[in-house]
Amino acid sequence: MRCRHKILLLQERYRLLKQINQGGFCKTFLAVDEGQFPPIPCVVQEFSLEYETSITFDQKAQQLEELGKHPQIPALLAYFQQNEHFYLVQELIAGTNLAQVVEQEGAFNETQIWQLLEDVLPVFELISDRHMIHGDIKPHNIIRKSPITKKGNLVIVDFSTAKIVTEIDRLTSETSIGSPEYAAPEQARGKAVFASDLYSLGVTCIYLLTQIPPFDLFDIANDCWVWQQYLTTKVSDRLAQILDKLLQNAVNRRFQSADEVMQAMGMEFKIQNPKLVLSVPLRGSKLRVASPREVEVSKIPNPPWQCLHTLTGHSGRLSSINALAISPDGYTLASASDEKIVKLWDLNTQKVLASLSGHSQAVKSITFSPDGQILATASDDKTIKLWQVETLEEICTLLGHSHAVKSVAFSPDGQILASGSWDKTIKLWDVKTGTEICPMTGHQLQVNSVAFSPQGQLLASASYDRTIRLWQISALESSQRELQNRPCYSLLSTLSGHAWAVLTVAFSPDGQILATGSDDNTIKFWEVNTGQLICTLVGHSWSVVALAFSADGETLLSASCDKTVKLWRVSTAEEIVTLSGHVDSVSAVAMSKVTQLIASGSRDKTIKLWQLVEQHNC
Repeated sequence: MRCRHKILLLQERYRLLKQINQGGFCKTFLAVDEGQFPPIPCVVQEFSLEYETSITFDQKAQQLEELGKHPQIPALLAYFQQNEHFYLVQELIAGTNLAQVVEQEGAFNETQIWQLLEDVLPVFELISDRHMIHGDIKPHNIIRKSPITKKGNLVIVDFSTAKIVTEIDRLTSETSIGSPEYAAPEQARGKAVFASDLYSLGVTCIYLLTQIPPFDLFDIANDCWVWQQYLTTKVSDRLAQILDKLLQNAVNRRFQSADEVMQAMGMEFKIQNPKLVLSVPLRGSKLRVASPREVEVSKIPNPPWQCLHTLTGHSGRLSSINALAISPDGYTLASASDEKIVKLWDLNTQKVLASLSGHSQAVKSITFSPDGQILATASDDKTIKLWQVETLEEICTLLGHSHAVKSVAFSPDGQILASGSWDKTIKLWDVKTGTEICPMTGHQLQVNSVAFSPQGQLLASASYDRTIRLWQISALESSQRELQNRPCYSLLSTLSGHAWAVLTVAFSPDGQILATGSDDNTIKFWEVNTGQLICTLVGHSWSVVALAFSADGETLLSASCDKTVKLWRVSTAEEIVTLSGHVDSVSAVAMSKVTQLIASGSRDKTIKLWQLVEQHNC
């Protein structure tokens, strides 16, 4: 069998060189892609037909293709069926796995464990967000990339045992359960849940701290972990408590999500501007930026922002709120969720006016046209739909993206719609005809957000490649453009400075400031005319996923995975107030241009309405 694989050429391009791992249903090979010149090393995993069906394999591969766009997960290069087997072809990660690292460098210290958790927990959150369980988290499957960088240095590999959540009920005792030393008790019984990966991460941490095999760290007689007895250097009570909660045998006593672990960890942050780095506490101190050179800390009293209402119309199993939009007249709220539908709410009565269905996967972005007559919705099903608000009828479906569409934005005159997709492109559409004007390319990874400047001449795009791009949009009609052989856009500048993926962008109403939110937990203000960084806002303890300016441009709203919404004074970069109440990540925020009403949407399936009032309870 080994000789057969040494000479096997898959799809006439992937040559298997050496088997490097084997499980009951999967073999892993070092290979080269001879379809590239020079040939590029890669990893090929071979699955038996007894384990996978074509449907489940395709579903898994499609999810891995999306996940592989994250820099801490190997890119999926190809997947196919051949010779009575299924095959995954993935990027080869250059580096050393943590089992080798600890063997070569010795046991980890507490700082290294904190760094490990900070590095990989966002990846765990992403994996669970895609409804997937890895199933085999252990030191061998976490690779430290070469060369070593400060953040994002660790890559999660080997998704051979990964399962989409809808498949979990099919797990049986005969199905592979990952590595017994690291598998959670429920996973060993064939009942893995998202928290099972967190348990395996906890076991990984205590092994790295002690260099003792996990089986030897568990006291069977007393049914408990005794890892702290094997430490050569004591760790802090805080870290011990987090690891002990990761290691709970009972699922209901364990952390339920990576987000919960991150909240328990807390963080130390730094406020940065082009001239200064200043460490400050998370609570009680605010940053005022009087000039690029001046930073001072001041106290600001909290204004009486209160939650007036909590809307609970999204109540299905897949009802996480992904996007919100308030109509220009301030009367209607549109909300989109993972349940594939869009709801329209009367903001006066807080009642559902209508539900729009038609997308086949989660709806990730919604926006009203400037005149309020059209609603645009974007979905993971790779399509954009335009709806007539008055009649609630679908006008048309825009087709052209090859992957999920994550963001849509109307130009100020309502004639052009821009869309950003995980296919790494931005597309411009003629709203009247529903036709594509032109594709815009340049980002190296998926595009998360797009926004037009108030004047309509600029488009900003944010990407997982950690950059923001500013594009000049041509005013020519598509017919004129074709006759004159001119492109519809030109790249003005690329803004770099975020340490991690850029998730959201928003222009100030006067068009002079661009605000960007990132996976690095920060917000940055950029001067649009020069592309220069004005300042960095710090205060959120996790990813900033949505931004919105008030109509007067004096206030910026930010939504974060830390379960909060923050209001910032734009002129001074001060944090005004934190709105707390959601019990899961806040994924969307919108502010009425007519009133001071704020709407926030969360993964907790609720929408909260906030306003400046004297006293109200939510």
